Amino acid sequence: MRAIRAATTALLGVAALALTAPPAGAVVHGGNTPFGFTVTPSTVAPGGRVTLGVTNCATSATASSAVFDTVTIPSGRTTAATVDWDAKRGAVYQVSFSCNGTTGRTNLTVAAAAATPTRAPTVSTTSVTPSGVRGGLGGSVGGVGTGELAAGAALVVAGLAGALRTARRRTEDRVH
Repeated sequence: MRAIRAATTALLGVAALALTAPPAGAVVHGGNTPFGFTVTPSTVAPGGRVTLGVTNCATSATASSAVFDTVTIPSGRTTAATVDWDAKRGAVYQVSFSCNGTTGRTNLTVAAAAATPTRAPTVSTTSVTPSGVRGGLGGSVGGVGTGELAAGAALVVAGLAGALRTARRRTEDRVH
């Protein structure tokens, strides 16, 4: 259980760090706009995803381009957009950000095709049978005892009694 908590804490820490600083490969602009904006990564393959972010915008912003649908970016957050599969390789497309009627623009490059075609990798499969492992069963390995059944039944009865009491109480309050 501690490993799950530690992993969750680590992932949340990494996510917070990732959201506070633009990673390498991000295009950060702001120039003449009162707000900043980012496109990460700045070069993407057709069908790839880009992360779009806006800073210093009090309301939701929008981002649009010829290679993805217009998306809304909530204030202080980021959002993802998928680049169209038919985007021209090697082309540079403009991404427009709009916040409070002000527009800023930056470029997004679609990755060029590979110089030489690559062969499909050879795939080999190996079947491994674990021994002595009972994974994926959750807490159901030991079976259910009489005490657990009684406790479960008592909880169900208590829940139904509480719901019935609440329903009767509301009905009595409405009768005049």
